[in-house]
Amino acid sequence: TDADAMRRISASARALLARISHPAAGGYAVHDPARPLAAPIAHVKECTGADTTVAIHAAADALPAWRARTAHDRAEVLHRWHDLIQASGDDLAQITTLESGKTLSDSRKEVAYGASFVRWFAEQARRVKGEIIPGASADKRLLVLRQPIGVAGVITPWNFPIAMITRKVAPALGAGCTAVVKPAEATPLSALVLDQLARDAGVPEGVISTITASREHAGTIGSTLTADERVRIVSFTGSTRVGKLLVEQSAPTVKKLALELGGNAPFIVFDDADLDVAVRALLASKLRNAGQVCIATNRVLVHETVEEEFVRRLCRVLEQERLGHGLDPDVTMGPLVNAGARDKFEEHVADAVKHGASIAFGGPDDPAVRSLTAKGAECEGAPFAAPTVLRHSSPAVRCWGEETFSPLVPIATFKTDQEAVAMANDTPYALASYFCTSSTNRIWRVAGAIE
Repeated sequence: TDADAMRRISASARALLARISHPAAGGYAVHDPARPLAAPIAHVKECTGADTTVAIHAAADALPAWRARTAHDRAEVLHRWHDLIQASGDDLAQITTLESGKTLSDSRKEVAYGASFVRWFAEQARRVKGEIIPGASADKRLLVLRQPIGVAGVITPWNFPIAMITRKVAPALGAGCTAVVKPAEATPLSALVLDQLARDAGVPEGVISTITASREHAGTIGSTLTADERVRIVSFTGSTRVGKLLVEQSAPTVKKLALELGGNAPFIVFDDADLDVAVRALLASKLRNAGQVCIATNRVLVHETVEEEFVRRLCRVLEQERLGHGLDPDVTMGPLVNAGARDKFEEHVADAVKHGASIAFGGPDDPAVRSLTAKGAECEGAPFAAPTVLRHSSPAVRCWGEETFSPLVPIATFKTDQEAVAMANDTPYALASYFCTSSTNRIWRVAGAIE
């Protein structure tokens, strides 16, 4: 393992890692994206479709007893899980930073955010209520009972490796379901810690099973979950491409699906907006986790009369960003998740420049990135991307229609409200939209017009 990384985290975080790690033989390596050339930070089990079937069998066997427990009992277990997550919060945050690259500050916020889902659904478990509905005739009443659907397949992304698991697993367990969890191949450590803490909290064997695997076996695990009739619902957060594949694979068993897929969020700045507020709002929606957030701003539309001043203020604030290893306290942005993400960022910038855009800040050749990743540097070869502002962008460029998942800010201008709304709606994706204005009338009008 990476000895330098181990020295930078607490003894208790190292102890948690030791509990969940797997021998290198029969496992796959998990690397720190900020130090891709260093030794792995851990190895985890390389699971297969056969392992997934075993986990589904265990979940199906555990279902009757877990479902039969009272909502109060299940809520108490979830509360204990929440308390253990909070108690291990800083250790879990350090592990999350090591495997995902996000800053320690962001990881700590995610631990609190993820734990809040467990507490919320612990209480909601006590409030699962039925209904009595008047029938079509006077002598009949219709009684509705809400019952656990069964085994849930849970497939989660790497960008929020804690919160996406708790947001899916906590309601499943609270409702009386059992869960088979497939975390992203890049971030299995957080998932395994959550699994271990759940067991420590009293979640019975088989109620949660976590299946880890590299990209080589990820597709087999997904297809096993969708093909097995004992899995009654699959919850997935990730790319639209994989979401469509899961829909196809789930059709033969007519499985229920809960999907959160790609986004292409517009951010509109109208001519009456407070530009300082708009800049802060844009950066809050764009730079978190280096832009690797499904609801992050992907396209910026600024009224032509204020675009120059808006860009000037935006670039001035961006000068305060500090790239580096997420465990360094002065760092405000870590690396992208892998080299493929960096390549996509660079391709999007090159394509935009080819189509007439100009780099107002940052770019692939940013000096801070070059020195940070140079040969012999701590982060040599790491997939960092500097916050980058592109002026004179347009819907013709790739980053306008593809989810960038990086700190790339392409800016286009508009003349009228109608033009801004039409440009914002020109996408097959949904998920989120943002706009800044000082007009109450415009707030209601635009909010109603954006699809």
